[in-house]
Amino acid sequence: DGDVEQRLQLAVSFKTQGNASYSEHRWREAMSLYHRALLQLRSIDPNLISPLAGLGPASVSLTPQQLETLQSLQADCYNNLAGTILNNPHPRYERVYECSVHVLKLQPHNVKALYRAGVSCYHLYANIRQYIQLTDAALSASREKEKQKYQGMFDK
Repeated sequence: DGDVEQRLQLAVSFKTQGNASYSEHRWREAMSLYHRALLQLRSIDPNLISPLAGLGPASVSLTPQQLETLQSLQADCYNNLAGTILNNPHPRYERVYECSVHVLKLQPHNVKALYRAGVSCYHLYANIRQYIQLTDAALSASREKEKQKYQGMFDK
């Protein structure tokens, strides 16, 4: 139980440091700190404990208050992580979407997570659309080249 409290406090500390880095626009540092907080939380999340013998505890028992704190911290860290990723010059929208989904599983009406999931879907869809257009153009060029290659072959 002391280990759980210690890990929760460490996660809070990493999150707080991440928030300071975020507000100072130090995105990489903020991302690293949010990741570190999430690693602490993973180690005590009863839904993520490894059942394999010898690879950590088989189960963690949390009080209702600890579980509430754990889930609130997870939602905050994933949400803030999504925000830092979006602030990068070339955001990985699939990662923004994943982080936002983690938040929405815990807090379905979280406005920031809904917005960030929407932004990431918009950009992912645009990338998919662009890929399809490029593929269609490449196919058309290939067909045209093939037509020209065989043109006149049967005219003799």
